Amino acid sequence: MEISVPTILIDKDIVLKNIKNMAEKARRHNIVFRPHFKTHQSVEVGEWFRDFGVECITVSSVNMAKCFADAGWKDITISFPVNVLEIDEINTLAKRVKLNLLVNNRDSIKFLQKHIETHTEVWIKVDVGYHRAGLPWDRSDEIIKIAKEIESSKKLKFAGILVHSGNSYKSKNNSEILEVHKEASERIATLKEQLIQEGFDLVKVSIGDTPTASIADDFEGADELRPGNFVFYDLKQLQIGSCTEEDIAIRVACPVVSKNEENLELIIYGGAIHFSKDITLDEKGRYIFGYLIEEKDGKWGSIVKESYVSSLSQEHGIVKTDGEHFEKINVGDVILIIPVHSCLTVNIMKKFRLTTGEEFDALCS
Repeated sequence: MEISVPTILIDKDIVLKNIKNMAEKARRHNIVFRPHFKTHQSVEVGEWFRDFGVECITVSSVNMAKCFADAGWKDITISFPVNVLEIDEINTLAKRVKLNLLVNNRDSIKFLQKHIETHTEVWIKVDVGYHRAGLPWDRSDEIIKIAKEIESSKKLKFAGILVHSGNSYKSKNNSEILEVHKEASERIATLKEQLIQEGFDLVKVSIGDTPTASIADDFEGADELRPGNFVFYDLKQLQIGSCTEEDIAIRVACPVVSKNEENLELIIYGGAIHFSKDITLDEKGRYIFGYLIEEKDGKWGSIVKESYVSSLSQEHGIVKTDGEHFEKINVGDVILIIPVHSCLTVNIMKKFRLTTGEEFDALCS
């Protein structure tokens, strides 16, 4: 089938390699591999994980949890603070699967104590450096109070502390990623010890950003590993050193609709509604929304660093390129772009085509 509109292409062999590598890492460290499914959001891709012994998963919304519960997953963590307005859906879901919830304030606990209908495990979201959500790790008094409130409930059980070192995405290299991991690990260990001193003997720790999960090899104190982006990786992960070009399993195929000879630019059918507007900076300080890659005989080649997506509007993308590629790429050709952020690209487009030709949807959003 010919490509005529922007299309996500996935190399299944690379995906399987990425899953295998992360599953084996978790197994070596004797920790539970609970991958985050928000990156692929696909029942089909989710099934690929089962071949590597995965039995429990992470999602980012109640709707996504419902979708994967319908697909047969029985142990699901919603790694997003409880939205009390969805309590009816939460109660329905908790009766079907082992549902693990996330809180970061006492108001949510008080609400759950009154309204939850099924015995449910609750994790406390702790901020160890990202500063997006969660209780700061050094506010141990408040964390301990919440843990005790959870334990005082007849239907809630304190599972442990859950962290996401999303600040690792701001790293420039592997050394900085490892520094983020080291700092987070030390802060987690301090907090865990304080909880143990307060009588919480079984305090599990769930960690899970892709950069540290990919690069680090010391997970002492962790009980779960929850990376998500690793399944496809992307340009940002390549730039900070989480992966190699050969690990990136995703491309976006975009038709060329026009050429601007004066500026050596290609205008593609592929805009913000396909890529999102996530950007990165290259070594020359240029804003990059994606890189062109070479393709020969249907095989993916290397990144062409002088051919990059320089701007995006709703449907349009502008690819600045060099003279060689400008001349050999024609209107009507389909070019391949590595996106900056695979999670958002998938969430927007919601459909995959494998390099072998099969198509299926990503609908669990």
